[in-house]
Amino acid sequence: MTSPPCALPPRIRLPLHQRVLPLIAVAIAWPLAKLPPGRLRAVLELLRRGARPGTAAQASAARTAVIAVSLNCAVHSCVQRSVAAAVLCRFKAVWPTWRAGVRTPPFTAHAWIEADGRVIDEPYPDGYYRPLLTVAPVPTGPARRPAEDRPRTPGRTT
Repeated sequence: MTSPPCALPPRIRLPLHQRVLPLIAVAIAWPLAKLPPGRLRAVLELLRRGARPGTAAQASAARTAVIAVSLNCAVHSCVQRSVAAAVLCRFKAVWPTWRAGVRTPPFTAHAWIEADGRVIDEPYPDGYYRPLLTVAPVPTGPARRPAEDRPRTPGRTT
């Protein structure tokens, strides 16, 4: 069976010294993209720990770099592309929202990244796909109090 012809998305050519991290991210994403959805989600939740929420500019730059170094990510594999972009963001201590979802009819599945509440560099509008899996940045809340400042539980000694 042959696939329908498709046009390549616009790609930039990165200088050699800027290709290293995107290539590593693509290499890490390749086996992760083959994982079952539950395990992939668990791995991505582990990777996002300690990262700040990424901005749209950071997420767009990561996605552009991944597409620049990998033809497979540019054309065929949305899961590998989105995971690689998230991993590349993580190398820079930030995390975008990673999503995988579906659309019906006709049934199609897709994976993408979001930042600042919008889809990053996809040809589809927001809301085109219904998200089924989401790995969002961990919200930054108030710092935990030291142990001596926490209220004591009756009957327990420290």
